[in-house]
Amino acid sequence: MRIDIISVLPELIESPLNHSIVKRAKENKIVEIYLHSLREYSTDKHRRVDDYCYGGGAGMVIQIDPVARCIESLKAQINYDAIIYTTPDGQKFEQKIANQLSCFQNIMILCGHYKGIDQRIRDIFITHEISIGDYVLTGGELAAAVITDCIVRLIPGAISDHESALNDSFQDNLLAAPVYTRPADYKGYKVPDILLSGNDKLIEEWRFEKSIERTKLLRPDLLQ
Repeated sequence: MRIDIISVLPELIESPLNHSIVKRAKENKIVEIYLHSLREYSTDKHRRVDDYCYGGGAGMVIQIDPVARCIESLKAQINYDAIIYTTPDGQKFEQKIANQLSCFQNIMILCGHYKGIDQRIRDIFITHEISIGDYVLTGGELAAAVITDCIVRLIPGAISDHESALNDSFQDNLLAAPVYTRPADYKGYKVPDILLSGNDKLIEEWRFEKSIERTKLLRPDLLQ
């Protein structure tokens, strides 16, 4: 898979993509991730990419020209399965969306910034508009990092035990069951006996029951 991320401040996203699972996936050639500075596509002598909003109002808006120039340059080289825009008014990002995106070959992510981008960019180029929650960030870089991390860990080979990703919370609209490790007894707080039994069938049944219990308690909306 190849992921291209366009940002006004690409340095904000560098660290999250250079550690842990994403780093190993890049090293093992499972995914290629390229960061593109939007300012590199500005024709302004000060590399400015924003301007005042038509009609007045607070906040600056990312101009259409540098964004279009960047997207068109990348599209001339790569056929993209999805061009994503990170925005508070987008579709809420969920596991099922990550699953779908992980099956694509080439993805582009445009990070929102300032008051937003010229609406014409959204009308002409964007195929998916995604929000990671009902709140506003300074920019879409952190959202792009979240989306990228979720996608990459689902690609076969990114995690040595691929079944681990398939058993994550939300994969089946259930929260994951509680997990334990050594010691089996910590100051009287003991690991459930069933997990020490070695009976795989009973353990899986216990985990399923606990998943349902936890989901009913913490996220009953998922069961609907």
